[in-house]
Amino acid sequence: MTRDRRRLGPSGIEQVPLRDAAAGAPEAQRRGQRVVEPSDPIPARAWIQARESGEVQVDAFVIGWTERQIHVRYLDPHGREGFVWLWATAVTRA
Repeated sequence: MTRDRRRLGPSGIEQVPLRDAAAGAPEAQRRGQRVVEPSDPIPARAWIQARESGEVQVDAFVIGWTERQIHVRYLDPHGREGFVWLWATAVTRA
């Protein structure tokens, strides 16, 4: 019997494996900052730096932000779901 090692997130989509997760903006910079969460995710495009796949612009949804950073849910080029905090300059509305 073959075991399926894919990890599915809450949305039922395969998650980006840790070995290829996007590098995030520093957590220390947003500590103590007010995080705004929209009532509905906002469609966006985001530049990410994935550990194995490299730099790529991806479809994303903004799920939170501070004054300088944006939290996104994104789909990588393989259709896998990931979450990362990015610098605001790396994200634009779709």
